[in-house]
This record gives sequence, structure tokens and C-alpha cells, in this order.
Amino acid sequence: MKILNPATGTLLREIPETSAPDIKAKLDRAVLAQSAWKKTTMEDRLKCIKNFHDLLEKERETLARDLTLEVGKPIQESNNELSGARNRIRFFLEQSQTTLAPNPVRTDGGMQEIITHDPLGVIANISAWNYPYLVGVNVFIPALLAGNAVLYKPSEFATLTGLHIERLLHESGVPKDLFTAVIGGAQAGEELLKLPLHGYFFTGSYKTGRLIAEKVAGKLVPIGLELGGKDPLYVTDEVSELKKTANAVVEGCFYNNGQSCCAVERVYVHARVYDEFIRHFKDETLALRAGDPTDRSFQQGSLTRPSQISFLEAQIEDAVKKGAKILAGGKRIPGPGAFFEPTALIDVNHSMNVMREESFGPIIGIMRVKDDEEAIGLMNDTDYGLTAAVYSTNMERAKSILARVDSGTAYVNCCDRVSPYLPWAGRKNSGLGATLSTLGILAFTKPRGWHLRG
Repeated sequence: MKILNPATGTLLREIPETSAPDIKAKLDRAVLAQSAWKKTTMEDRLKCIKNFHDLLEKERETLARDLTLEVGKPIQESNNELSGARNRIRFFLEQSQTTLAPNPVRTDGGMQEIITHDPLGVIANISAWNYPYLVGVNVFIPALLAGNAVLYKPSEFATLTGLHIERLLHESGVPKDLFTAVIGGAQAGEELLKLPLHGYFFTGSYKTGRLIAEKVAGKLVPIGLELGGKDPLYVTDEVSELKKTANAVVEGCFYNNGQSCCAVERVYVHARVYDEFIRHFKDETLALRAGDPTDRSFQQGSLTRPSQISFLEAQIEDAVKKGAKILAGGKRIPGPGAFFEPTALIDVNHSMNVMREESFGPIIGIMRVKDDEEAIGLMNDTDYGLTAAVYSTNMERAKSILARVDSGTAYVNCCDRVSPYLPWAGRKNSGLGATLSTLGILAFTKPRGWHLRG
């Protein structure tokens, strides 16, 4: 498998893919390793994960550089991702022991009732390229702490990072066969689906997530799907600093080149503030500079997948044909690498693909609305349900609007944000199950109810 730098098109490394027999052998060894691991104390598991947390900081420079080279994100964003991953790991270190401890729920005379949590066994973690550290630790950290073994398939677009993760976990004390990487593309993922695993956890597109769900349904094992979004944001007419709001929305749209499942993908603006908002939004968008992601003077790097450029161009062409106007950007940046201008479209409507299909790139449609009712209707007019945001100085108004929008996460005066203390859960085509929070710890266990008569 050839690992290419998307910012230059040059070859970084060639890495052998894991064959089907090797994947099966990894499972056989993982079963034995998990049998021993589940008997270890929580203190020993926590120590290993704390070591991993510390190594992420110790090797930050190398890890951030390789992440930027293989996915194209700006070096500062790679550093931010490592900081975010360490923050999430600290949450799991703080919360796992209490969350997984036996829970006496009732005593009635001589009968005691207790809930305990057993590990699932050996799970598959089929991870993503856009935030390989962040979406990875959502799964493999709580899975390991709960007593599971993990067959970890990094995205083929983030293989170097996946191998770093495997190496650092082993250096941290996690047994070699307990956490093992499966290297390859779609075929490697297919092989994992054939195996008798005890759970499947995937981050990626709705199309692939649905395929995985269908293929493993007959196994009757837990499945967790973190899928895409078409996340809406509504700017009401009660906003005190419209320029500051526009700046925040620009960041929510274009951070990581919009290659985030929770990136803002649709913007609705109340008619009373629309014209002023558009002026500020245009200025902030045009101020963004795209270029060499290893150069800290650029805010935008390259797209990770060069093939995405033609998809973005098709969305823009469709929108313009149907009456949209290009406010900023709108085209590929000439030269080597997969660079695309941060692009804003106005005069858009829901007949346009840019307002219906997940873009997963630096492109946004901005639509004028007359009132809250119209905004709510448009925000709900989607097959997705990951996040939704409202900007307003009236907190009760914002909360009332978001309560009527079908999304797993609600933002007031913020967007594109994830907290380990809150569940990350999509609705409709945005996913199944939850990661993060204590729910995201229990997701890697199976409950046992104890009836104890003295």
C-alpha cells in the first residue's frame, strides 16, 4: 500500500497490507490475550493507558508531523488533535474505575441486587482518517480499560498514525496481541466483518456504516456507528456581536477543511441580520490562506482525498445552475496537491445538493430565513441528525429552537465542539449508539444482573 502526501502527491512510504490469514491469526492471538487481560486489575490497565497518554506528549513533534504529512491538515491542527486526544484519555482515566465498578442497586430483606459489567471480548475498531487520534481514543481506550482486546484498522489514509498508535500502546505496557493493527483498505475491513468478533465499532460514512451493520446483523453483537452529518447552524436576529459570530461560524465551517462529521454544513440567517452577517462572513472567509500544511502561516491545508475535489466541484456546479451565487472561493487551487479554496455560496435552497448531501470539504451554503419556524423546518429537512447550533443572546429562545431539532448534540453560541463528558451520538443516518461520556465506557461492556439471597 502506497502512502502519499496529499499536499504534494509524493510518496511517503510503502507498507505491506495485512493478509486474510494474518488477520485470522491476529484474532486467535487476541482471544488468548483478552482472556488474560480481563483478569488484570483496573489499576494495572489504568497505568498502561496513563503511560500512553504521556507518550503522546513525549513524541508530539513526530506524531504531529506524520499526521500532517499523510492527511494534509495544518501542523497546528495536528497538535490540537493530540491535545484533544490526551484530554479525552484523562476523562477515561478519571471515570472508568467508578463507572465499571459493581453497582448495588437494591436490598430487599435478604435479597441483594447488583449490576456488574463484563467485557465484550475481542472487538473491531474500524477507524477514520480525518481525526485518527480523536476518533480512535473514543473507542480503543474505553474498550481496553473495560477488559477487551482490539483489532484496530486505521484508515488507509492515516496508516502511519495508526502504526504510531499501535507502537505507543505496546510501549505503554498493553500486551502486543491485545491491541493489534490490521493494515489495508476496504478488503481488510471486509475480512474483519467475516470474523466471529464480539463487537464492531466504525467511524466513517453512512454508506459504509450501513453496509457494516447489514453484514454483521446476523451475529447479534453490539455495533457502534459514528457516521456523517449535514449539520445546520442558525443565526437569529438576537446576536450582539455579529462580526464575532461570523468569525466563529467560519471556523466551524472550514476547520480541518470542513472534513469533520460535526463541521457546520448549512447556515441559516435571520433576514434582519442577513446582509451584515454575509459581509462579515465573506471577509473572514477571504482572509483564510491555504498552502503548505507544515507552514504555520497557512490556516488551510490540503484535502486528504484528492478525489473529493471533483465532488465539491459538482456540488458548486449544481448550485450555480439552480441560482446560487459564489460569495467566496469556488474552485481548486492550481498547482500540486489537493488544495481547494474555502467556498461560500448564497441564494441557496434545498433543491441544491450542497444543502442536502454531506460535503465533507471547505464549502458552505448560506440561506436567508424569515423567522424561527422556517429555520426549524429547514434544519430538520435532512436525513442526518448529528449536531445543530443556534446563535442568540436569548438563551431560552435558542434552547426552545434546538429542542425541536432532531440531533444528538445541541450547541448554543458555539459549534463544531466535542466534550468527553457528554455522549457523542448521532440520530437517523448519523449513527447508532454512543461514544464518550460514561455511556461511551459502558458501550464496551455487557451487563450482568446479580440476585444474591443471603
